[in-house]
Amino acid sequence: MSKINKITPLTNVKFLNLYELEAENKFGNTHPYYVASRKDKNTMMAATKKVIPDGVVIYSLFGEKADKLIMVKQFRYPLNDYTYELPAGLIDPGESVKETAVREMKEETGLTFTPAEFDDFLSRPHFSSAGMTDETNCTVYGISTGMPNLDHLEPNEDLSVELVDKTEAKRILKEENLSVKAYYLLLHFIQSDPFDPFAFLKLN
Repeated sequence: MSKINKITPLTNVKFLNLYELEAENKFGNTHPYYVASRKDKNTMMAATKKVIPDGVVIYSLFGEKADKLIMVKQFRYPLNDYTYELPAGLIDPGESVKETAVREMKEETGLTFTPAEFDDFLSRPHFSSAGMTDETNCTVYGISTGMPNLDHLEPNEDLSVELVDKTEAKRILKEENLSVKAYYLLLHFIQSDPFDPFAFLKLN
């Protein structure tokens, strides 16, 4: 059975660090494996096997008919380019997932977000890229109101608010850089029932 024998921090910065793992494969042979984590050596999943959410991704509809999806077009330094994403952000200590979603929507877009009530499993944390990092995000669904503004952005955030209808969503899928979660949720949005736009979340 594969396992981790030792964790060695290689960096020490605020938001993300690199670790070298002493990994043991199913044959009992050891080898180094490198992973990024937002957590410290003692709380990262390689040490605890506990899934602790790092952030939220917000699937929010907008408009009188709830027929637009709120997206952001954001510059991402690792890509040196812009991507289309859903609003998102890190969970602050003591915050619930829904509280984070409300705060992040206001900070990123200026809009007021009201989470919808769905089964708890829909907000379970999911891994961003388990081969590289133990980072997890929870998806929160709901409706936003108000007028977009960028007054609350941090200096290093470069983004625009995009109110995306289904025609624009199809264009984005074909032409733009996308985060993986935005890709799949855009597919759901395009196929969603205009009279029951969250029907795809109802598994019963």
